[in-house]
This record gives sequence, C-alpha cells and structure tokens, in this order.
Amino acid sequence: MPAYIARRLLLILPTLVIILLVNFVIIQAAPGGPVEQAIAHLQGVGGASVGASSNDSAGAGGGSRASRGLDPKLIADIERQYGFDKAAPERLWLMLKHYAVLDFGNSFFRGAKVTDLIWQKMPVTLSLGFWATLITYLVSIPLGIRKAVRHGSLFDIWSSTAIVVGYAMPAFLFAMLLIVLFAGGTSLNWFPVRGLVSDNFDQLSLVGKLADYFWHLVLPVAALVIGGFATLTILTKNSFLNEITRQYVVTARAKGLSERRVLYGHVFRNAMLLVVAGLPQAFISVFFAGSLLIEVIFSLDGLGRLSYEAAVARDYPVVFGTLFIFTLAGLLIKLLGDLCYTLVDPRIDFSARNA
Repeated sequence: MPAYIARRLLLILPTLVIILLVNFVIIQAAPGGPVEQAIAHLQGVGGASVGASSNDSAGAGGGSRASRGLDPKLIADIERQYGFDKAAPERLWLMLKHYAVLDFGNSFFRGAKVTDLIWQKMPVTLSLGFWATLITYLVSIPLGIRKAVRHGSLFDIWSSTAIVVGYAMPAFLFAMLLIVLFAGGTSLNWFPVRGLVSDNFDQLSLVGKLADYFWHLVLPVAALVIGGFATLTILTKNSFLNEITRQYVVTARAKGLSERRVLYGHVFRNAMLLVVAGLPQAFISVFFAGSLLIEVIFSLDGLGRLSYEAAVARDYPVVFGTLFIFTLAGLLIKLLGDLCYTLVDPRIDFSARNA
C-alpha cells in the first residue's frame, strides 16, 4: 500500500500540469482578456463589447488598439501591468514556477493575493460541502439499506417515487423553490436567503452564534443534498440487493445467523464497496460543482462564487488559482477514496493489483 500511495502522489504532479496547460491554451483563445477589459473601462465601454481575443493581449493587437484612439505607450503599460508583455510560453513557465511553491500571484481586480482570497472564501465552501455530504450519507445509506430489505413493499414504492422526483429536480431549481416556499416568497418567511451568518453575529452568545449559523445553512444545504441524496440511496439499495442474492448469504442464513448479523456482519462490508467508490465523486460534486450556483443564489461568498466572478471578469490569477486548488483537492480525494476501500475491506490490496 505505501508504494501504491507513493505512485499516486507522484502522478498528481503531471496531472496538475496537463490540466493547467489545457486550460491555459483555452483561455488564450477566449475573447475579452484583462487587457481588453482595462481598455474598455478606460474608454467607457462594457467588457462584453470588447471583441479582441486574449491572444491580442500578448502584444499582437497593438495597432488595432491604437486605432481606437489610445496612446500605444499606455497600452504597453497596461500589458506590462497584467504580464501580457511576455510571450504565452514564458507566461506559462512563470506561472508553473510560482505554482510549484503555491504562489498564485495577485488578483488583477481585487487588489489582494489569490492565496488570501482563497483562504477567506474556503470556510463557506467547506461548510456547505461538509454538511451536505454528511447529511446525504447519514440519510441515504440507512434508507437505501431499508429499501433493499423491504424491496417491492409499499415503503419501497413511495420512497422510490420521492427519490425520482428529487433526482429529476436540479439543485438550483430546488433552491429557488425553497426560497419561494420558506423565505418570503409566500406567507412563510422562516429562513434567511443571504449570507452564512446575520449582521449581528459578533454580538450573539456562543449558543446564539451556532443557532444563527445553522439557521442560515438550512436552505442551501437542503438544495445541495437533493441530487446526491437520490443517487446515493439508489446506489446503496442496488448494491445491497446484488449482495443479498449471493451464495454466501444463503450459506450464512443456513447456519442459523440472524438477519441483522447476516446484513451487517457479511453483506454490509461487500455492498459498501460501491458506495465508498462513489464517495470521492460525491465530495467533488458537492464541493466544487454543486456549490457554485447555490453560492450565487444564496449570496454566499465562497470559492464557487469567487471562481465564477473571476471567470466573468477575466481575473486569470484567481481563475487558475482556484482551478489549481479544485484539481489538487479532487485528486487527493480520489486517493482518499481508494484508502477507504481498504478500511471497508482489508482484503483489497492495490499494491498487488498494480504490481
């Protein structure tokens, strides 16, 4: 196992480089880079109206910009300010060198270091991801087991109907439904729809702070849970149904073992392998994909919202910094998922498999 972990950790570096390289090339072709944004701002033109590409911002478009009535020296100063006075390969090399020591540079438009911005926004995203994932697993696994044990019963039928409805509803649509129902859209105004804490949070007692924190989490976490809850419940049920029909279960029952002993002493360990396999994807989906729209809808100042606003504003240091963090976290979580396999079933030996 140590050799397997070492190999996986060594593979993280080239994977990160390739992902950054691909995204760097794509971004170079995207129109309206930071230089164009700055020029449009100086001319009083909206950034969306800027048609020049980011390749022009490397210095190839100086003549076209001069024709807009701007001093070429001013344009050169703007390019130098954003680092676009250098060729694209040189910019890529400098970025990789700095990223090797976790130096993501400074935001173009926020006037702060990217690492500081990430640390400021991280608690919000972690709060959403942690509680959504925890609740999803605490509810879905027992429910999936119960559905497998009572397969075909009335309970299985009506719970499956509710699960299908939940699966078919996108998280952002469910979030808006919750706002309409419980946050002032109707006569009910039970929950807040902005921020993670109230304005008077610092003045509250410890108990009051905890209550305020969880009060603000109810709607966004519920919206995040809906999709993963349905998927994990069905996965758990199908996994247990598949194991219950195997010969070793029949043998265990024939030996006189109780159903509870058979279910949790024999079936559980094997059936949970598929559930554990989906754990990394569940973490990644909740933390980095599902949280984006939820943070925007509920005005939560997290990493998802930060990366979205940076992409819109062409704030490349923030875009690549958050991309680096998301990718690194995703790769480490996938490795953690493999380690969870061995905790559930020690018979699995990844080192032997990859020998």
